[in-house]
Amino acid sequence: MKIVKIAGSCLNQTPLDFRGNTRNIIAAIDEARLREVSILCLPELAISGYGCEDAFFSEYVTESSLEALEKIAAVCEDMVVCVGLPVVVENSLYNTVAMIFDGEIVGLVPKQELAGDGIYYEPRWFKRWKKGEVIDFKWKRITCEFGDLTFEIDGVRIGFEICEDAWNGQRPAQTHYLNNVDIILNPSASNFAFGKTHTRAALVSETSRAYSCTYVYSNLLGNEAGRIIFDGEILIAQGGKLLARNERFSFKDYQILAITVDVLALRTKKKKSFNFEYEPPLALFDMEATLLEAISEPLPELAPYESKEEEFLCAETLGLFDYMRKSRSRGFALSLSGGADSSACAVLCAKTFERAEEELGKKKLLERLAYANLNPKKSIVRQMLTCVYQATGNSGEKTLESAIKLANELDATFYQWQVEDIHQAYINLAEQSLGRPLSWDKDDIALQNIQARLRAPGIWMIANVFNSLLLTTSNRSEAAVGYATMDGDTAGGLAPLAGVDKAYLRKWLLWAEKALPLPALRYVNQMQPTAELRPSEFLQTDEDDLMPYPILDSIQKLAVIEYRSPVECFTILRGICPDISLKKYIRRFFTLWCRNQWKRERYAPSFHLDDENLDPKSFCRYPILNGGYEDNLALMDKI
Repeated sequence: MKIVKIAGSCLNQTPLDFRGNTRNIIAAIDEARLREVSILCLPELAISGYGCEDAFFSEYVTESSLEALEKIAAVCEDMVVCVGLPVVVENSLYNTVAMIFDGEIVGLVPKQELAGDGIYYEPRWFKRWKKGEVIDFKWKRITCEFGDLTFEIDGVRIGFEICEDAWNGQRPAQTHYLNNVDIILNPSASNFAFGKTHTRAALVSETSRAYSCTYVYSNLLGNEAGRIIFDGEILIAQGGKLLARNERFSFKDYQILAITVDVLALRTKKKKSFNFEYEPPLALFDMEATLLEAISEPLPELAPYESKEEEFLCAETLGLFDYMRKSRSRGFALSLSGGADSSACAVLCAKTFERAEEELGKKKLLERLAYANLNPKKSIVRQMLTCVYQATGNSGEKTLESAIKLANELDATFYQWQVEDIHQAYINLAEQSLGRPLSWDKDDIALQNIQARLRAPGIWMIANVFNSLLLTTSNRSEAAVGYATMDGDTAGGLAPLAGVDKAYLRKWLLWAEKALPLPALRYVNQMQPTAELRPSEFLQTDEDDLMPYPILDSIQKLAVIEYRSPVECFTILRGICPDISLKKYIRRFFTLWCRNQWKRERYAPSFHLDDENLDPKSFCRYPILNGGYEDNLALMDKI
């Protein structure tokens, strides 16, 4: 037996912030040492940050990463620590993990499989390493081997899978099994997606069973570079059993999850398979505690799975918090219309500060937000969330009541403006120039859009006054069909809801009303979504303008995610409504989808929450100019 305390650590890093990233790494190492950890696994590319994008090509980034590695190694006395960084070898760049033992860099292991699908573009920057190859590496004072390495330290055999390495058929774990590796460390940068924690847990536990090892998985934490949210998950498994997992979505700079295990417990199985004879010496990993005490140490209670609604709340609030503080914005500003989208944004902003204060404590939170010069005696939410209701003559009493009630319940700063005079001034200018009156029969889109656009300067002014981050409130369903006014309700620096569809958002608001609880949400939950851009006698609703949201979302999934043609969409969805209506909805969707790619190109950055994201800069690419499926739509009409 060999009793070892092993740990994973998640880190909230920032691309190119070498000073801050190194500080977080050393703080995690120091805490791990205090907890008598012998082996510590830190995340992928933790030194440079994962999201450096084309800055990875800069010599400054690779040189600074190696300089930081030397500083980190110097504090790793009496420990095994692995940490990720980009390394140039033979004029090629590699996504690499450094293995540190007792203050010395004993090897550099490059990634063999690169993530190049979905939101990942690693092959743009990195080169994959060939299996089995090992070369010598030298940089200033660092001299070690570089390549497909395993390590034997004080009788314990350690190997690596770096994130994507574990998700492919030809895995390093297969070789590690044949080489009798005891511990596999997986430094990762794996994006959050709804329910992904279940997949990861199954991968980690099954790998530990199939390859008879102890498996440690350590992910990045937080909103690192803008669009991707990392949940900071840490998983430790042995022999098919998940021994420990942390609580995800922490607001801290790092977390440590440590557990004591007998790392040689599975060697009996390997001896039977390979006649493997090995007697390790007693050294670094033999702890002062007796064997009996170590084995009787209770396992950490496994953190529970969150529901999708809880995952959404946790991911969004962590993403908003990091985006705000890393951009050094002083809170959030938004146009609170009283509708579903803006109400959800307001709730998420308020809960961002409530969750941060609950976990960090008010004193630590104020230190984290020192740049904002907050008054410690006043409500943080009131100082950091500003909402404005901007009414035209087409705005209704119900949406105003909804906005007021919610802002008060959230304790947000709230302003109510009447902008009808500005609205009429624009109409008068246009009518004088055109020499005719504008009418809803001839000028519907122009008359609707001017109301959304004239609200943008005012809310931008408030955001500038408070140095706040202006949020846009469009959701994914609206983005798919361009149901938003460019330079109006799309104005802002971040679109936190653009990664979810309208039907789910309405469901989440019903959950939030009861679960958070927020009784004021009943006002918005009782209304049909409406843009309120036409006079009240039009009885305008979003679904009348477009189609029922569940049908829109179903067409979107087939057309955009599964790449189905209009005819295929009609064939698959036939029966959910009358054929004549379904054909009308499919034609409307494809026409608007193809026509409005230019809008999606201009939307503010959004969070990636699942594999139905429409963000063209990170996930869903589509030509701005295109044929519009006219031939296939004509064929559908003949069915």
